[in-house]
Amino acid sequence: MATAFTWTSVSAQFTLTGKVLDSDTREPLPGATVQIQNSTVAAVADESGVFVFHNVVDAKVTLVARFVGYSELIQAVDLQKSTTVELLLMASSMLTDNVIVTATRASDKSPMTFSLIDKVSIQKQNFGQDLPMIMNWMPSVVTTSDAGAGVGYTGIRIRGSDATRINVTINGIPYNDSESQGVYWVNIPDIATSTQSIQVQRGVGTSSNGAGAFGATINLQTNSLSDMPYAHVINSLGSFGTHRHTVGAGTGKMDNNFSFDVRLSSVNSEGFIDRASSDLKSYYLAGGYYGNKTIIKAIAFGGREITYQSWYGVPESKLRKDEAAMLQTAANEGWSADQINNLLSANPRTFNPYIYSNQEDNYEQYHYQLHVSNRLTENSTLNVSAHYTQGKGYYEELRDNESFEDYGLENAVFGTETIESTDLIRRRWLDNDFYGLTWSWQWEKQKWNTFFGGGWNQYQGNHFGEIIWAQVATTVPKDYRYYFNDGTKTDFNAYAKTYYQVNSKLTLFADLQLRRVSYTAGGVENRLKEFSFNKLYVFFNPKFGYTFQINANLQQYLSFAIANREPVRSDFVDDSDNQYPKAERLNDWEAGLRWKNKRILLNGNLYAMHYENQLVLTGALNDVGSSLRTNVANSYRMGLELDGQVTLSPKLSLTANLTLSQNKVNRFTEVIYDYGDNFDEQNEIRNVYKNTNIAYSPNVIAGSSLNFKPFRGFEVAWLTKHVGEQFMDNTSNISRVVDAYTVNDLRLTYAFGLSGIRDVSVSFLLNNILNAQYESNGYTYGFFGGSTEYREKFYYPQAGINFMAMVSLRF
Repeated sequence: MATAFTWTSVSAQFTLTGKVLDSDTREPLPGATVQIQNSTVAAVADESGVFVFHNVVDAKVTLVARFVGYSELIQAVDLQKSTTVELLLMASSMLTDNVIVTATRASDKSPMTFSLIDKVSIQKQNFGQDLPMIMNWMPSVVTTSDAGAGVGYTGIRIRGSDATRINVTINGIPYNDSESQGVYWVNIPDIATSTQSIQVQRGVGTSSNGAGAFGATINLQTNSLSDMPYAHVINSLGSFGTHRHTVGAGTGKMDNNFSFDVRLSSVNSEGFIDRASSDLKSYYLAGGYYGNKTIIKAIAFGGREITYQSWYGVPESKLRKDEAAMLQTAANEGWSADQINNLLSANPRTFNPYIYSNQEDNYEQYHYQLHVSNRLTENSTLNVSAHYTQGKGYYEELRDNESFEDYGLENAVFGTETIESTDLIRRRWLDNDFYGLTWSWQWEKQKWNTFFGGGWNQYQGNHFGEIIWAQVATTVPKDYRYYFNDGTKTDFNAYAKTYYQVNSKLTLFADLQLRRVSYTAGGVENRLKEFSFNKLYVFFNPKFGYTFQINANLQQYLSFAIANREPVRSDFVDDSDNQYPKAERLNDWEAGLRWKNKRILLNGNLYAMHYENQLVLTGALNDVGSSLRTNVANSYRMGLELDGQVTLSPKLSLTANLTLSQNKVNRFTEVIYDYGDNFDEQNEIRNVYKNTNIAYSPNVIAGSSLNFKPFRGFEVAWLTKHVGEQFMDNTSNISRVVDAYTVNDLRLTYAFGLSGIRDVSVSFLLNNILNAQYESNGYTYGFFGGSTEYREKFYYPQAGINFMAMVSLRF
């Protein structure tokens, strides 16, 4: 619906409001730039395509509207005669940055479920927290923060699948760590500021590059070509000493067809959890040539993070303030006297067992991408991308009373006295390189839209540990390296995918991918255990489906997909029985309806995901805080996803989503060790469970955003997130759960113009405004000492009510 503009005369000054739309679909074009001709005055369209100019002096003006991928529009406006203004832009044939990600993204013809966050929406929610926090309100999403405030180490699960099972690409380039398949957003802080859009595909999706998606795909596209030159300064501050400073600038497309962008960011926070500080620095650089048929674009981004460790969690005994149980926890964990004193005296919800001042993660990662796109003919386009990622860093920790033998050292002898242990400080290093090529060729003609593509990527990583200080150092050589192992992983894939338009209503989809993975690793790991493996996997991953346009407003789709995945490094290294894990297989059915009109958009999706040899989380962690996993022969996830948006009035809108699911393991064997009455024997106790819940897979997930715009430029958003209870292992033991929680946030935004500044935005975010006391994650382990069972549960408390404020200046 067109927006009427109003005008007021104060010294012949006017206010001009309008909307930028696609001329064919009449869909809004958020982010489009509208400029008053022959001036520097410009405005940016919001998520509804609406723009506004204040204090316009002339009653007759000429507007210039620009949006990447559309022809420039010049339109005269007479404020005294017109009652409405719509700027209808026509799509152009010029190549845009979207061509880089087209092969890996879903479209309205794709028979699968997906959601998109555009740049305008990202900017509203980007107060400097990690990217998962921005995606928190999307369907089937659960997020967590080790530090409790969204800065530092954060995690995301989609449909109960953790980050190691979510395929992530940045401009079509795989981002998941090749060995762990994890995603560490802390290594690219403030990447959201340089992100054009985020598409999340649930289920297998259209994942083509990188590891197969076993829960979802997250596809990031970094900044596209700007409509015009720009600069921005963004500053945020908030609770727990959190502050973020960002500066950026871009040339837009210059007369010589080149464009350049730069962004520098600094994010700091003390964290909600004690000492859980983060010191994050990052940058983004891009330069490109944009011809009518050719794009050549080079991108470099990365940064450095120094994060105080908070991955241990808070023991249940501490949360319950049970002193006797706390002392038992300390005994089970082998904590020192100083740690016990900290345990007894710290705030229960902010407790951190680490007290050594340099108990830090110190890591830097740099990404380089080169993209070349060329329209070969009227019907075909070729994309080739080369990439290189360099990462290096360590985490440092103080270890009390460590045995020399555990580090391959001789005992220290002083006369007749033999000392077998010492306090020490160690660093555990990761030094890795990841590089490769991806390519895609798109051919469109008449009823066919076909892609051929593939990729070759190789990872080389070294893992090693060093002792940098020991209280008793007579037997510790200088810069002593007590373990070293390396790994090489090569991933090749080729795919063909096509959309065939049978008629005006029916579109068929097929996608065939062949993937070959070779993985070799070996050496000595942290516990001085030697290991070596050389594995080769060949996977065939087909996908089929259709979409059917029932009428102008209603579309139906159905798809079936198979995905296969290799185990990760820790699955091999942490396997105590040398019974190496099996590769996994997923059979995924997706069926849904999409319905929309001018005021309402509704999506409904049914999914059934059956896993063979799924690697499920046991609930326990290894010695670096990573989850331990084990194969289960048969398991499944089945659910209903609903999401939609309703425009209740020109000023009021509601966006909401709901996921109801069942996530089951048909048969799970729990292994508990019995160390005997004197803790000098080790026997296994195996408990078999049937038809139990998969760990960390809540049956209910819901989110909503109620947006109210009482007057132009001002918006109030009430954000709600509900997550059902999550079992911490696969036994369905009701005492081993992360309780259900509901969190409400309030976001206030006021945008206005000032002389010489294109846009000023002042935002305020009240997180957890109702001060809910909740934990978003946890883990558990247990053992027997003779007839006594010891069960430890650790949780990750999240901050109560806290705030963030942000001021953005865009020139």
